[in-house]
Amino acid sequence: MEKTPSQSMQKIKHKILVMSNKGGVGKSTVAVNLAFGLAREGFQVGLLDVDMHGPNIPKMLAIEDMVLTGDERKIQPVAFMTNLKVVSMAFLMKEKESPLIWRGPLKMGAIKQFLEDVSWGDLDFLVIDSPPGTGDEPLSVVQLIKNVDGTIIVTTPQDLALLDSRKAVNFAKRLNMPVLGIVENMSGFVCPHCGKKTDLFKTGGGEKAAKEMEVPFLGKIPIEPEMVTSGDEGKPFIQYHAENHTSQIFVRIVERVIKKLEPNYSKETK
Repeated sequence: MEKTPSQSMQKIKHKILVMSNKGGVGKSTVAVNLAFGLAREGFQVGLLDVDMHGPNIPKMLAIEDMVLTGDERKIQPVAFMTNLKVVSMAFLMKEKESPLIWRGPLKMGAIKQFLEDVSWGDLDFLVIDSPPGTGDEPLSVVQLIKNVDGTIIVTTPQDLALLDSRKAVNFAKRLNMPVLGIVENMSGFVCPHCGKKTDLFKTGGGEKAAKEMEVPFLGKIPIEPEMVTSGDEGKPFIQYHAENHTSQIFVRIVERVIKKLEPNYSKETK
């Protein structure tokens, strides 16, 4: 009998969809650091980039020149580290700056292949980075996997972004997908010279939205110039800036996700 994506996902314990309804909120940054943070804790992790038109994950890990390999039956993901595997449309694009001009059915077919034909192996977590919005890509993921453990919704504090985050929460609820929590990104800026905090895009709005929508709040990530540099250089922020205050916020977000999905986990068991 032909395998379905849901059957091929049975070796993956937890599937997490990282999404936003608005672009430019730092969703891919959250996905990369979440995946790396889980891997650093000793979990076997996969990171799937289903943003077909703007696949940035390989660039953010400095593996954009890698290619997917395999045979007629299975595709092998790219290994960023021993226990962190990555798949992205970027690995299949010979000309990195060429636009992908695809309609919905083609995108759903590609996502199905990433879920069904990739040899992910036994994973504890599959982190799925989707493009902005509640359209083809996130809908395809939920329909094909069927048992997504939950979504993490990334927002920024200003009112327009929060309106979009509420739409993302309602998208999850309509599809009976749990919301693991909201992350408020770009939440204030602390001057590295004088230490004064400035709320460039307001602050606290994501936390307020989470309370109003009755979903968990995972944390507030401030504007951090070093995070931009890390993304451009392909270095996970929480790895190369471990002592940074913002890095510690990321660590706590990872810990909250682990506590939610792996309540019996302890570092001694890994």
